[in-house]
Amino acid sequence: MPKLIVNDKEIEIEEGLTVLQACEQAGAEIPRFCYHEKLSIAGNCRMCLVEMEKSAKPIASCAITATEGMNIKTNTLKVEKARKSVMELLLANHPLDCPVCDQGGECDLQDQSMFYGLDLSRFTENKRSVKEKHMGPLIKTEMTRCIHCTRCIRFATEVAGIDEIGAIGRGEDMQITTYLEKAMESELSANVIDLCPVGALTSKPYAFEARPWELKNTETIDVMDAVGSNIRVDTYGWEVKRILPKINEDINEEWISDKTRYACDGLLKQRLDKPYIRENGKLIKSNWTDAVQIVINKIKNTKPSQIAGFIGDLVDLESMYIFKKFFNKSLNSTNLEFRNEKRYLNPDERINYLFNSTINGIEEADLILLIGTNPRQEATILNARIRKSYVKNKIKIYSIGDPGELTYPYEIIGHDTSVIKDIIEGSHHVSLKIKNSEKPLIIIGESILNSDAAEYIFKSIKNFLTKNDKINSDWNSFNILTQRASNVGAMDLGLYKITKKDNYEVLNKLNNNEFKLIYLLGADELKFNKKDEFIIYQGSHGDKGASIADVILPSAAYTEKDGYYVNLEGRIQKAFKASYPPGESKEDWEIINNISQFLNKRLDIINKFDLETKLIKSNNLYSKESYITKEKNSSEINQSKIPFINSKLEIKQIDYYFTNPICRASKTMLECKTVKNNFKLTGTEG
Repeated sequence: MPKLIVNDKEIEIEEGLTVLQACEQAGAEIPRFCYHEKLSIAGNCRMCLVEMEKSAKPIASCAITATEGMNIKTNTLKVEKARKSVMELLLANHPLDCPVCDQGGECDLQDQSMFYGLDLSRFTENKRSVKEKHMGPLIKTEMTRCIHCTRCIRFATEVAGIDEIGAIGRGEDMQITTYLEKAMESELSANVIDLCPVGALTSKPYAFEARPWELKNTETIDVMDAVGSNIRVDTYGWEVKRILPKINEDINEEWISDKTRYACDGLLKQRLDKPYIRENGKLIKSNWTDAVQIVINKIKNTKPSQIAGFIGDLVDLESMYIFKKFFNKSLNSTNLEFRNEKRYLNPDERINYLFNSTINGIEEADLILLIGTNPRQEATILNARIRKSYVKNKIKIYSIGDPGELTYPYEIIGHDTSVIKDIIEGSHHVSLKIKNSEKPLIIIGESILNSDAAEYIFKSIKNFLTKNDKINSDWNSFNILTQRASNVGAMDLGLYKITKKDNYEVLNKLNNNEFKLIYLLGADELKFNKKDEFIIYQGSHGDKGASIADVILPSAAYTEKDGYYVNLEGRIQKAFKASYPPGESKEDWEIINNISQFLNKRLDIINKFDLETKLIKSNNLYSKESYITKEKNSSEINQSKIPFINSKLEIKQIDYYFTNPICRASKTMLECKTVKNNFKLTGTEG
């Protein structure tokens, strides 16, 4: 490990660090614009200049590797003069329009100009003016402010994996633009807004909505997919104004998807703020007393075996826990289900439904096999990790089934289950490559688990990996890619009813119209032919579930309550209340608890804290979280009775921007979807 001197202080650093990183380890603050830890080094802003012994001029600390014996100074008059000159040059063409810039208050250029800026400039020439660029419905451009740091270009190419942004011209005439000035296609596109150190790229939906110092910041968890990205919700009063990423290196690093960032305007639209009752085929506004009384009467007049409950995609653990408790104790029913369609599951071991390699572990993989999944659509942040692993390790990526356009090269090795059979039997070339790999990564998507061959695929793949020691205490190659935020938690809580003969008991009864009363807890994606069933819908939005309901009970959205969520790798995270529900809406647990009291079958839940305590104790939640890193051993599954089924593996394309009620209520998501549908137009359609 090399040793060097920074400001007369000797430090020891890891091999390969830059001078900038070494200086920061020594406690010296180095200004920068172009440098970013997650991007390649450009070295074009020159703000990070430092003085090095025996060097005739200051050096760019971000672009030079720290080596043994270096003597670095960061606070000399020479360095200060150099930085002031660089800042003077950067401001030569900057419009200095801070009062009307959305970046004001959180702008790197603004902050650093306070330390290194001059009150007068030697540049008297007219400032340049750059025509604004079209980058789609999410990114607002003011390219006259651009300082050519190229962070946006490097992010699009390196992280997003889409060559959509580039530079034309040289020197002062250089301009950042999208090719053919079209909207960015990447689902990570808006991260360039966070990366931009000036106000050249700002948020179009957030434009002129608020100033950063007016907003209340709450760190919480995203529920738009099962990744569990860490986010910061900024609110102005009741309204959620914007969502920004919170750094978590194990999950989302410092990126979030566009859907996570911008679906939040759907929290204001199509909200249920009062109870509704259906009379003469129409839903009319009601009150809690009347609505709950109708629910009570229907429950009392319905046999427990004819009552079923379905869990939605965005429901927190507390709500699911009390919902199960309510069904088991108050209703004496076990007809619970979190799946909205027939999707195979095996609850024997927790690793049967987790992404066991972990999100962070993707970077360690030396081979990836995708089976019936499109990670770009199903888990955007996870897909970014796969690309990072590809760029970093140059790994080979295979796919069974055609996932469409991904952000890294891959090889399709087949379209049906016969390929899996060949891999299991060792007759396929990929079989040997998996066996010879130290850390292969097998990802099974929900499209496969929805197929007739789901059980065969699940058991054969797991047995193959177990026999070849790819599931052990050091590494687990077996991964299920879950798409919905609530699903892993629902599995942990046992919110399903299966038998040895029937994996879909509740769903089959639903399709056969055997239930008389159906309670939908935020379940909007359930498809069945309604006959005379009485539907209770409890949720936040007037979406698909509400449209078929006989009674609607309005509840809080995910930003309006505290709650635990379990992400796809089994990690337990707590979301915190950033806002409050509109009108007469209540939290889910409170509604269910009140109904149980009216039934005279109390659940012994005093308050939210009491609920959380009982949830954690009864389900050993925190011990389950340790499972993802400590308990990866597995036993073989009995496969003797599972015949081979030759089935074509078709990857179900999801409606990415409309995956849940919040997204469907979002104006921004509608605009993104419209733009996406027009990407492939050639201009000759007329």
